[in-house]
Amino acid sequence: MNEEPDDAASRRAIAPVDVYSAASLPQPDLALYRKARAGARKTDEILVPPREGRCFRARAGQFFRITCTHGPQVGDLNLWNAHDLTERFYSGKTRALHRTHLSTGDRLWSSFPRLRPMATIITDTLAWYGVDEHGCSVHDVIGTRCDPYTQHLLAGTDYHHCCHSNLARALAAETGMGLSEAEAHVHDVLNVFMCTGFHRETGRYQMKASPVRPGDYLEFFAEIDLLGALSACPGGDCSTGHSSDEAACHPLKIEIFAPEHLPEGWTPPPRNGYSGRHGL
Repeated sequence: MNEEPDDAASRRAIAPVDVYSAASLPQPDLALYRKARAGARKTDEILVPPREGRCFRARAGQFFRITCTHGPQVGDLNLWNAHDLTERFYSGKTRALHRTHLSTGDRLWSSFPRLRPMATIITDTLAWYGVDEHGCSVHDVIGTRCDPYTQHLLAGTDYHHCCHSNLARALAAETGMGLSEAEAHVHDVLNVFMCTGFHRETGRYQMKASPVRPGDYLEFFAEIDLLGALSACPGGDCSTGHSSDEAACHPLKIEIFAPEHLPEGWTPPPRNGYSGRHGL
């Protein structure tokens, strides 16, 4: 059953094609966004403590920035429509439309049936990193988030400050929901500053020390009214592990900026135009 067939080489030699054409994907006008950003004033600042999570809000047309402040630290980001939590960041479709690791010009897309841009990355101070010799890069949408269930499965222990739990507590505190109700809204993340990839031989997900340093940041333009949550991962820079208190951890800063004028010609994107009939 596992013997290599005679035509194995020719099967492997077939050239791949992109699943989605990047040319047909609507492109943001970064010049217009940055023009609006130049005159923006800061309206809010949130400090996310180590091994904790905090929520923030950004209105459509505003900007939000996530900054490394004290030492190498990665963060797990969730986004929701501020008026309807059933519309949330869809990391899998974002990965398929863009790439495994996001950077300037890429967008964070929302879940079905809306499937529209929630936020656009306008500045990434780690864009220089590229893809290293291990096949790793930063800001991935392949990892799901560290969570207490996997921790218990693999180690048989309860750890309460995994990113999943941090995000659930933060959302519950922000909205007044019970913890179990809030947890149901926590979803797969953008791993901000995290350096990851797939092992070329085994295909296993791997991580290494983040190249982030104090002063580095990732900045977004909010395409719709957003409720966000960010966890300062218990793995610190994720150089050795996570889901424990062993790693050195640092806070992360979130800043909100309101422009004097919205980008010329910009309006919040409408929900996806599909009819929703599904053949019926």
